[in-house]
Amino acid sequence: MNMRILNLSVAAIAATMILAAGNLSAALGKNEATIYTVKKGDTLWGLSDRFMKDPHYWPDLWARNPEEVKNPHFIFPGQKLRIYPDRIEVEAAPKAAPAKTEAPVVQAAAPKAAEAAVEPIKAPETVEKAVEERRFAVSGGEGFIAETDFKLYGKVIAGQHNRQIFAFDDVVYTDIGNRDGGKAGNRYSVYKKHSAISHPVTNQILGFRVAPLGTLQLTEMAEKSSKAIITDSFLEIEPGALLLPYADRKKEVSLKAPDRDLQGYIVETRGGQEAISAGDIAYIDLGSKQGLQPGNVLYVVRKVKVEISYFSAQDYDLPVDVLGALVVVETGENTSTALVVKSIDTIYRGDRLEMKKGR
Repeated sequence: MNMRILNLSVAAIAATMILAAGNLSAALGKNEATIYTVKKGDTLWGLSDRFMKDPHYWPDLWARNPEEVKNPHFIFPGQKLRIYPDRIEVEAAPKAAPAKTEAPVVQAAAPKAAEAAVEPIKAPETVEKAVEERRFAVSGGEGFIAETDFKLYGKVIAGQHNRQIFAFDDVVYTDIGNRDGGKAGNRYSVYKKHSAISHPVTNQILGFRVAPLGTLQLTEMAEKSSKAIITDSFLEIEPGALLLPYADRKKEVSLKAPDRDLQGYIVETRGGQEAISAGDIAYIDLGSKQGLQPGNVLYVVRKVKVEISYFSAQDYDLPVDVLGALVVVETGENTSTALVVKSIDTIYRGDRLEMKKGR
């Protein structure tokens, strides 16, 4: 046999064997993990981007590891990650607690803003405990958008001594009487109805912003009215304030993975201001009819605005900037109330929202 042909045949066989061995090694290594130890300065946001090429992966990482990542805002130096091609798993934290001087790593922001992002979401001890258990505390003062089916039960019509501003322990009068089924001892939540909310893109009227003011209890009844005492107040109550049957709105909302993709907008804020950040309340244009559920996470995104001087003739579809994240705490039919749990830049009314299935 020609020696040149023989050499080529041997080389071809060797190359085939090497390729086969490489494919076998890749197949065997698919389920083998690379161990990574969390270092000071690491963030779940950054680690997700580094290992999964997807900074939005962190809620999935959190959901997969409920025992090891109990707090959505913190991971600690020394924790070990198992990096697989399709997922990240967190090993149990070391038994020895981190030294008090070792600050936890903040995952709720991109690396450059990590230290600043934790400050706005500091909360009372009860809230911190709830977050450690992967729950978000809802105080009942978040408010909501009253849609077209909003039913009014009554209103405050006057106050004792002709006063116009009322607070805790003040006496007021309501238009709920015996004819309405009112009884002494009945409790009501007090709200203020603000101006109508129009959608920032379509200009469609979505409803009215409703802010909670406090609670009252009926004490004496007449046929068409009643006397009441204010049992709690956290904002000023005035004549004309709305009354709804009392319900304890304090609760804890657990993180829930979405089952669909959705896009929407921030249409209003609790205080009516344009700019908000972590810890604030936003109202959005998605509700139960669109498949949104309490505990779903939505990301605040914004188009990148840059000038491309050299290739201006071509239209580039640049990736969006991710500015923060919201957790839905209460849903209506077409609108919802959400808590801003993360912000790496100022969030504005009218900013766009995205929710991805499995994220």
